[in-house]
Amino acid sequence: MVSNERLDLEVPLRGVVWMEKQRVLVVDDDREIVNAIAINLQNEGYKVLKAYNGLEALDIINSQTVHLIILDVMMPQMDGLSATLKIRDKRNIPIIILSAKSEDTDKVLGLSMGADDYVTKPFNSMELMARVKSQLRRYMTLGDINMRDKSNILQSGGLCFDVESRTLTVDGEPVSLTATETGIVELLLRHPGRIFPAEEIYERVWGEPAYRVENTVMVHIRRIREKIEIDPKNPKYLKVVWGIGYKIERY
Repeated sequence: MVSNERLDLEVPLRGVVWMEKQRVLVVDDDREIVNAIAINLQNEGYKVLKAYNGLEALDIINSQTVHLIILDVMMPQMDGLSATLKIRDKRNIPIIILSAKSEDTDKVLGLSMGADDYVTKPFNSMELMARVKSQLRRYMTLGDINMRDKSNILQSGGLCFDVESRTLTVDGEPVSLTATETGIVELLLRHPGRIFPAEEIYERVWGEPAYRVENTVMVHIRRIREKIEIDPKNPKYLKVVWGIGYKIERY
């Protein structure tokens, strides 16, 4: 049985989670790949947990503290995309999808299911470690996107984002966001009315140079819109300015 205290780690508290070694769950039915990734993670100082299908991954997540998940797509018993959907029902742990499929449509599908990042096989170990660090930095530091204005409450109309608790409400109703979605919402709410190109959103939220990122950002924007808008096709808050970028309207 999972305690409430463990579930509360879904939104980490400032200055608490850094006191323990960050725990990364690696999930792949290929044990050689799991072990190879584990060695790289351990060399970077992370605690590694291992699973070999989606069901094993869910058992670990429900019984232990996990700060990030590296998750293969094609696995027996429960595939990675199905596991991602299950995880996203309750948790906002960063998820990096591993897949041999490199088409943009496959990446969009993985991101739309709730993944935060997508790495294709065969992958470069240094690139994977860089992505792990980037996702953990955003998750563990509560989505800090290097803004000078640190006011506790960011608001535009019925949107209200509490910087300290990392929670968003719409007309008083709480909204569950992933770590990446939280970073995007905070960035846009800190500058209501300002249009951000997809490349700038990616560089400031993901913390990496932007290259062909429009689809990645678009998927996350669509997911946020589905969560905060009464009519996502006619949004009140989160709008696209075609050919330029995205903004949250000022109210």
